[in-house]
Amino acid sequence: MIAQYLGRGEQEFIENCTRLNSKRAGLSIIDKPNGECLFLEGVNTCMIQSVKPNQCAGFPNAWNFPGWRDKCEAVEIKAEG
Repeated sequence: MIAQYLGRGEQEFIENCTRLNSKRAGLSIIDKPNGECLFLEGVNTCMIQSVKPNQCAGFPNAWNFPGWRDKCEAVEIKAEG
């Protein structure tokens, strides 16, 4: 779906924009050399917002890692209640 959205072939997208995830059970989007997502543009602008995968759909609230605040300026949503 992302490849189609970007106007790329699926194989080209897989080869140039993904890597095996840490559990070697699927693919993840590669990072830029500075650790940002390949599709992050500027401050908090996702180039694939309307088709972004589950790995980042809930970021940072559902998917975070130690030190994520140092790498991402996302605004954390506090649970109500």
